[in-house]
Amino acid sequence: MKKVFLFSLALIALSFIMDGCGTTKSKQGASTGSKAKSISLFNGQNLDGWYKFVKGRGRDNDPKNVFSVEKGLIHISGEEYGCITSNEEYSNYKLTVEFKWGPKTYSPRVDKARDSGILLHSIGEDGGYSGTWMYSIECQIIEGGTGDFLVVGDGTKKFSLTSNVAPKQQGKGNVYLAGGQPLTINGGRIDWFARDPEWKDVVGFRGKNDVEKPVGQWNKVECVVIGDKVSAYLNGVLVNEAYHVTPTKGKIQIQSEGAEMFVRKVEIVPLASN
Repeated sequence: MKKVFLFSLALIALSFIMDGCGTTKSKQGASTGSKAKSISLFNGQNLDGWYKFVKGRGRDNDPKNVFSVEKGLIHISGEEYGCITSNEEYSNYKLTVEFKWGPKTYSPRVDKARDSGILLHSIGEDGGYSGTWMYSIECQIIEGGTGDFLVVGDGTKKFSLTSNVAPKQQGKGNVYLAGGQPLTINGGRIDWFARDPEWKDVVGFRGKNDVEKPVGQWNKVECVVIGDKVSAYLNGVLVNEAYHVTPTKGKIQIQSEGAEMFVRKVEIVPLASN
Protein backbone atom coordinates (compact mmCIF):
# COMPACT_ATOMS: atom_id res chain seq x y z
CA MET A 1 0.00 0.00 0.00
CA LYS A 2 2.85 2.40 0.82
CA LYS A 3 4.42 1.86 -2.62
CA VAL A 4 1.08 2.47 -4.34
CA PHE A 5 0.55 5.68 -2.36
CA LEU A 6 4.02 7.01 -3.24
CA PHE A 7 3.52 6.10 -6.91
CA SER A 8 0.19 8.02 -6.93
CA LEU A 9 1.86 11.09 -5.45
CA ALA A 10 4.51 10.92 -8.14
CA LEU A 11 1.87 10.79 -10.87
CA ILE A 12 0.06 13.83 -9.40
CA ALA A 13 3.29 15.81 -9.22
CA LEU A 14 4.13 14.87 -12.80
CA SER A 15 0.71 16.02 -13.99
CA PHE A 16 1.24 19.44 -12.38
CA ILE A 17 4.64 19.76 -14.05
CA MET A 18 3.25 18.82 -17.47
CA ASP A 19 0.34 21.24 -17.10
CA GLY A 20 2.69 24.05 -16.17
CA CYS A 21 5.04 23.39 -19.10
CA GLY A 22 2.70 22.19 -21.81
CA THR A 23 -0.04 24.85 -21.96
CA THR A 24 -0.81 28.33 -20.80
CA LYS A 25 -4.24 29.43 -19.73
CA SER A 26 -5.73 32.85 -20.31
CA LYS A 27 -7.84 34.61 -17.72
CA GLN A 28 -10.90 33.37 -19.61
CA GLY A 29 -9.74 29.78 -18.97
CA ALA A 30 -9.06 29.08 -22.64
CA SER A 31 -6.02 26.94 -23.33
CA THR A 32 -3.92 28.71 -25.93
CA GLY A 33 -1.15 26.10 -26.26
CA SER A 34 2.54 26.82 -25.88
CA LYS A 35 3.13 26.50 -29.65
CA ALA A 36 0.88 29.45 -30.56
CA LYS A 37 3.03 32.03 -32.32
CA SER A 38 2.42 35.75 -32.44
CA ILE A 39 2.12 37.51 -35.78
CA SER A 40 3.19 41.14 -35.95
CA LEU A 41 0.75 43.25 -37.98
CA PHE A 42 3.10 46.24 -37.84
CA ASN A 43 6.69 45.90 -39.03
CA GLY A 44 7.95 49.20 -37.57
CA GLN A 45 8.83 50.58 -41.01
CA ASN A 46 5.66 51.07 -43.04
CA LEU A 47 1.98 50.19 -43.25
CA ASP A 48 2.40 47.03 -45.30
CA GLY A 49 -0.61 44.79 -44.64
CA TRP A 50 -2.92 47.79 -44.16
CA TYR A 51 -4.64 50.35 -46.34
CA LYS A 52 -5.80 53.85 -45.48
CA PHE A 53 -9.34 55.19 -45.69
CA VAL A 54 -10.08 58.87 -45.07
CA LYS A 55 -13.63 60.20 -44.84
CA GLY A 56 -14.58 62.21 -47.91
CA ARG A 57 -11.42 61.13 -49.75
CA GLY A 58 -11.62 57.36 -49.99
CA ARG A 59 -9.11 54.54 -50.03
CA ASP A 60 -5.38 55.33 -50.01
CA ASN A 61 -6.01 59.04 -50.55
CA ASP A 62 -4.34 60.72 -47.58
CA PRO A 63 -2.85 64.08 -48.68
CA LYS A 64 -2.60 65.35 -45.09
CA ASN A 65 -0.68 62.25 -44.00
CA VAL A 66 -3.16 61.38 -41.27
CA PHE A 67 -1.60 57.93 -41.13
CA SER A 68 2.17 57.58 -41.28
CA VAL A 69 5.11 55.73 -39.74
CA GLU A 70 7.63 57.84 -37.84
CA LYS A 71 10.57 56.60 -35.77
CA GLY A 72 9.21 53.08 -35.68
CA LEU A 73 5.72 54.15 -34.57
CA ILE A 74 2.39 54.43 -36.34
CA HIS A 75 1.47 58.11 -36.12
CA ILE A 76 -2.25 58.87 -36.35
CA SER A 77 -2.59 62.63 -36.50
CA GLY A 78 -6.34 62.74 -35.87
CA GLU A 79 -6.70 65.72 -38.20
CA GLU A 80 -9.22 63.93 -40.41
CA TYR A 81 -11.58 61.06 -39.65
CA GLY A 82 -10.73 57.66 -41.06
CA CYS A 83 -8.85 54.46 -40.34
CA ILE A 84 -6.20 52.02 -41.35
CA THR A 85 -7.72 48.66 -42.30
CA SER A 86 -6.05 45.26 -42.36
CA ASN A 87 -5.91 43.54 -45.72
CA GLU A 88 -6.79 40.22 -44.08
CA GLU A 89 -9.79 38.99 -42.09
CA TYR A 90 -9.32 37.30 -38.71
CA SER A 91 -11.24 35.08 -36.29
CA ASN A 92 -10.25 33.37 -33.03
CA TYR A 93 -7.30 35.41 -31.87
CA LYS A 94 -5.75 37.63 -29.23
CA LEU A 95 -5.04 41.09 -30.58
CA THR A 96 -2.60 43.33 -28.72
CA VAL A 97 -2.38 47.05 -29.47
CA GLU A 98 -0.04 49.34 -27.54
CA PHE A 99 -0.84 53.04 -27.84
CA LYS A 100 -0.31 56.43 -26.27
CA TRP A 101 -1.99 59.79 -26.83
CA GLY A 102 -0.20 62.72 -28.39
CA PRO A 103 -0.93 66.31 -27.33
CA LYS A 104 -2.84 67.45 -30.44
CA THR A 105 -6.62 67.47 -30.92
CA TYR A 106 -8.67 68.72 -33.84
CA SER A 107 -12.13 70.06 -34.67
CA PRO A 108 -14.84 68.97 -34.14
CA ARG A 109 -13.27 67.37 -31.03
CA VAL A 110 -10.59 69.93 -30.24
CA ASP A 111 -11.90 70.38 -26.68
CA LYS A 112 -13.43 66.90 -26.34
CA ALA A 113 -12.01 63.73 -24.80
CA ARG A 114 -9.26 62.18 -26.92
CA ASP A 115 -10.97 59.54 -29.03
CA SER A 116 -10.07 56.57 -31.23
CA GLY A 117 -10.89 52.88 -31.34
CA ILE A 118 -10.13 49.36 -32.54
CA LEU A 119 -12.82 47.99 -34.84
CA LEU A 120 -13.09 44.19 -34.84
CA HIS A 121 -14.95 41.91 -37.26
CA SER A 122 -15.10 44.69 -39.85
CA ILE A 123 -17.08 43.69 -42.94
CA GLY A 124 -18.84 45.27 -45.89
CA GLU A 125 -17.90 48.41 -47.79
CA ASP A 126 -15.27 50.88 -46.69
CA GLY A 127 -17.07 53.87 -45.19
CA GLY A 128 -20.32 51.93 -44.87
CA TYR A 129 -20.92 53.49 -41.45
CA SER A 130 -21.27 57.30 -41.64
CA GLY A 131 -19.00 57.36 -44.67
CA THR A 132 -16.03 56.63 -42.42
CA TRP A 133 -15.75 53.04 -41.19
CA MET A 134 -16.78 49.53 -42.12
CA TYR A 135 -19.56 47.95 -40.09
CA SER A 136 -17.90 46.34 -37.08
CA ILE A 137 -17.71 45.76 -33.33
CA GLU A 138 -15.66 48.43 -31.59
CA CYS A 139 -13.37 48.23 -28.62
CA GLN A 140 -13.37 51.91 -27.75
CA ILE A 141 -10.26 53.93 -27.02
CA ILE A 142 -11.28 57.23 -25.42
CA GLU A 143 -10.15 59.13 -22.35
CA GLY A 144 -12.08 57.63 -19.44
CA GLY A 145 -13.83 55.03 -21.60
CA THR A 146 -11.18 52.77 -23.08
CA GLY A 147 -12.61 49.25 -23.14
CA ASP A 148 -16.21 50.25 -23.84
CA PHE A 149 -17.88 48.09 -26.52
CA LEU A 150 -19.82 49.72 -29.34
CA VAL A 151 -21.85 48.16 -32.15
CA VAL A 152 -20.87 50.05 -35.29
CA GLY A 153 -23.57 48.43 -37.40
CA ASP A 154 -26.62 48.96 -39.56
CA GLY A 155 -29.14 48.56 -36.73
CA THR A 156 -30.00 44.95 -37.61
CA LYS A 157 -29.23 41.66 -35.90
CA LYS A 158 -26.32 41.16 -38.30
CA PHE A 159 -24.31 43.41 -35.95
CA SER A 160 -24.99 42.81 -32.27
CA LEU A 161 -23.57 41.69 -28.96
CA THR A 162 -24.79 40.58 -25.56
CA SER A 163 -23.17 41.58 -22.30
CA ASN A 164 -23.99 41.19 -18.62
CA VAL A 165 -24.74 44.61 -17.15
CA ALA A 166 -25.40 46.26 -13.81
CA PRO A 167 -28.86 47.63 -12.93
CA LYS A 168 -29.20 50.80 -14.94
CA GLN A 169 -29.15 54.14 -13.17
CA GLN A 170 -31.38 56.89 -14.49
CA GLY A 171 -29.60 58.99 -17.08
CA LYS A 172 -26.56 56.70 -17.13
CA GLY A 173 -25.27 54.16 -19.61
CA ASN A 174 -25.22 50.37 -19.55
CA VAL A 175 -22.22 49.20 -17.53
CA TYR A 176 -20.59 45.77 -17.78
CA LEU A 177 -20.93 43.66 -14.63
CA ALA A 178 -19.79 40.07 -14.43
CA GLY A 179 -22.82 38.11 -13.26
CA GLY A 180 -25.19 40.95 -14.17
CA GLN A 181 -28.31 40.74 -16.31
CA PRO A 182 -27.81 39.95 -20.02
CA LEU A 183 -28.48 42.79 -22.42
CA THR A 184 -28.37 42.52 -26.22
CA ILE A 185 -27.71 45.61 -28.32
CA ASN A 186 -27.73 46.27 -32.07
CA GLY A 187 -26.34 49.77 -31.62
CA GLY A 188 -24.99 51.96 -28.87
CA ARG A 189 -22.51 50.87 -26.24
CA ILE A 190 -21.69 48.83 -23.15
CA ASP A 191 -19.42 50.80 -20.81
CA TRP A 192 -16.41 49.15 -19.17
CA PHE A 193 -17.01 48.08 -15.58
CA ALA A 194 -15.57 51.11 -13.75
CA ARG A 195 -16.32 53.96 -16.14
CA ASP A 196 -16.77 57.08 -14.03
CA PRO A 197 -20.53 57.78 -13.76
CA GLU A 198 -19.62 61.48 -13.89
CA TRP A 199 -17.68 61.10 -17.15
CA LYS A 200 -17.57 64.26 -19.24
CA ASP A 201 -16.62 64.62 -22.88
CA VAL A 202 -13.77 67.03 -22.21
CA VAL A 203 -10.15 66.84 -23.26
CA GLY A 204 -7.90 65.39 -20.57
CA PHE A 205 -10.72 63.70 -18.65
CA ARG A 206 -9.55 61.31 -15.92
CA GLY A 207 -11.95 59.09 -14.00
CA LYS A 208 -11.32 58.25 -10.37
CA ASN A 209 -10.98 54.52 -11.15
CA ASP A 210 -9.36 54.75 -14.58
CA VAL A 211 -7.11 51.88 -15.63
CA GLU A 212 -5.83 53.86 -18.60
CA LYS A 213 -2.58 55.69 -17.99
CA PRO A 214 -2.23 59.48 -18.34
CA VAL A 215 -1.61 61.19 -21.67
CA GLY A 216 1.88 60.46 -23.01
CA GLN A 217 2.23 57.08 -21.30
CA TRP A 218 1.90 53.73 -23.09
CA ASN A 219 -1.21 51.60 -22.68
CA LYS A 220 -1.87 48.02 -23.73
CA VAL A 221 -5.25 46.92 -25.08
CA GLU A 222 -5.84 43.19 -25.57
CA CYS A 223 -8.92 41.88 -27.37
CA VAL A 224 -9.42 38.14 -26.96
CA VAL A 225 -11.80 36.71 -29.57
CA ILE A 226 -12.92 33.09 -29.24
CA GLY A 227 -15.92 32.07 -31.32
CA ASP A 228 -18.67 34.60 -30.64
CA LYS A 229 -17.09 35.94 -27.44
CA VAL A 230 -14.95 39.07 -27.09
CA SER A 231 -13.06 40.02 -23.93
CA ALA A 232 -11.24 43.32 -23.53
CA TYR A 233 -8.23 43.86 -21.27
CA LEU A 234 -6.65 47.23 -20.53
CA ASN A 235 -3.17 47.18 -19.01
CA GLY A 236 -3.78 43.62 -17.84
CA VAL A 237 -7.21 44.24 -16.29
CA LEU A 238 -10.34 42.58 -17.69
CA VAL A 239 -12.60 45.57 -18.30
CA ASN A 240 -15.38 44.24 -20.54
CA GLU A 241 -16.83 41.05 -21.99
CA ALA A 242 -19.44 40.28 -24.62
CA TYR A 243 -20.89 37.11 -26.11
CA HIS A 244 -23.29 36.14 -28.90
CA VAL A 245 -21.29 38.66 -30.90
CA THR A 246 -22.11 38.94 -34.58
CA PRO A 247 -20.31 38.84 -36.90
CA THR A 248 -17.53 36.61 -35.60
CA LYS A 249 -14.78 37.46 -38.07
CA GLY A 250 -13.59 40.28 -40.27
CA LYS A 251 -10.90 42.85 -40.84
CA ILE A 252 -9.36 45.07 -38.14
CA GLN A 253 -9.52 48.87 -38.28
CA ILE A 254 -7.73 51.45 -36.12
CA GLN A 255 -9.43 54.83 -36.12
CA SER A 256 -8.48 58.46 -36.51
CA GLU A 257 -11.13 60.50 -34.71
CA GLY A 258 -9.86 63.95 -33.84
CA ALA A 259 -6.97 63.09 -31.52
CA GLU A 260 -3.29 62.42 -32.09
CA MET A 261 -2.24 58.88 -31.21
CA PHE A 262 0.88 56.75 -31.51
CA VAL A 263 0.93 52.95 -31.84
CA ARG A 264 4.07 50.88 -31.27
CA LYS A 265 2.68 47.35 -31.44
CA VAL A 266 -0.09 45.58 -33.31
CA GLU A 267 0.22 41.85 -32.74
CA ILE A 268 -2.10 38.91 -33.18
CA VAL A 269 -1.94 35.39 -31.76
CA PRO A 270 -4.20 32.77 -33.38
CA LEU A 271 -6.34 30.85 -30.87
CA ALA A 272 -8.22 27.58 -31.15
CA SER A 273 -12.01 27.90 -31.07
CA ASN A 274 -13.90 26.13 -28.29
